[in-house]
Amino acid sequence: MGGAVPVSARPQRMVVGGGVFSEDGRGCTTTGPVPNIAVSEKKPLTTFNGRFGHPWICLLNILVRTLSTQNGRDSFYEGGVLMITGIVKDWRYKEHEMGAYHPESPQRIEAIYRMIEKEIAFPYLQIEPRPASEKEVQMVHTPAYVRKIKETAGREQVYLDPDTSTCGRSYEIALLAAGGLLKTLDFIMEGKIQNGFALVRPPGHHAEADRAMGFCLFNNVAIGASYLIKKYGLKKILIVDWDLHHGNGTEHAFYSRRAVLYFSTHQFPYFPGTGYWDETGEGEGEGYTVNVPLRADKGDEDYLYIFEKILSPIASQYKPEFILVSAGFDIYGGDPLGGMRVSPEGFGALTSVLLSLAQESCQKRLAFVLEGGYDLGGLQEGVKSVLLLLSNEGEKPSVKEKASGELEQELAPVFKAQKRYWKV
Repeated sequence: MGGAVPVSARPQRMVVGGGVFSEDGRGCTTTGPVPNIAVSEKKPLTTFNGRFGHPWICLLNILVRTLSTQNGRDSFYEGGVLMITGIVKDWRYKEHEMGAYHPESPQRIEAIYRMIEKEIAFPYLQIEPRPASEKEVQMVHTPAYVRKIKETAGREQVYLDPDTSTCGRSYEIALLAAGGLLKTLDFIMEGKIQNGFALVRPPGHHAEADRAMGFCLFNNVAIGASYLIKKYGLKKILIVDWDLHHGNGTEHAFYSRRAVLYFSTHQFPYFPGTGYWDETGEGEGEGYTVNVPLRADKGDEDYLYIFEKILSPIASQYKPEFILVSAGFDIYGGDPLGGMRVSPEGFGALTSVLLSLAQESCQKRLAFVLEGGYDLGGLQEGVKSVLLLLSNEGEKPSVKEKASGELEQELAPVFKAQKRYWKV
């Protein structure tokens, strides 16, 4: 495809400096009119609804972040380095309800979105989600299970297990959650963005092929990996799951397949009771499941040590074509459902490792999808740290890897199991 594609031709909104490009093609405005800025001979730049107070500051901000064209696509450059992050953000995700006192509440996504609106000033592409099709969901889930969830539509409340229920809108919103991630993956594969964060709910990594579990209806990250395999023909996908709980559904979806390497750190013993160190896969998938079960009270240095000493060498040998992250913020210190001590800086440190791996092996292709996290302040600060690193706006965290004697003892069987398959 030759020539520049104007931003206004895209069905998305480009957010720059805390504002949003709309799609009416009128030019750049904040508190007053500003002349149109043409990015092609056919259409002017779309309208910028910023929060900078004076329109010429808006204009200057856009000029500083120069719009360039590379490989036939418009790209934002800052300091000569391409860094575009996409964010899935849609208030409809609040419409899935599981009860007034349920920890997986609409307030989780609201807290994150309010933080973005108030505190995120770097450029990002706001991705409008689409619903996943039933056929796409059935890449992971059985047709009978999909029908079961579909039949809950319009019903006030249906309990699927003691912790998981639906409301009248849950089926539609669950499709939108999976589809939001799929659209993010398309944008990354098409080169429109380098990385993205699907800030969606309900979460997904506990959902099995034929049943809901642990607040999860459809397994978003597993559907995403299957989509990359089927649509783009990828043969090596790394899923990193740092949620407090083991992603049993994701592990089981790929346990006998080598196209996906599943890596999980999780508190253990704890819900859902899976994720032993000796669960390493079976058949063709043997060696492509890496479980790191941990006792409570692990902090930034512990997690970084695991990422540097176990994840990084395995990923470097595996050479993934895409990295997906099940990002659970329930490992945050103070989360009501967890016992870990990861700080916002710690989340940034883990993201920095993943960015390095993505640059090393898969053309920087990296997508996060929201899983757990039930302390609203922890969610806000954790997500903000991840976004700052993804967008190249945050400073590299000063966290240093360090293993206590207790951690080394816990990791000994993990190293023993994985040395059968990898140089660790």
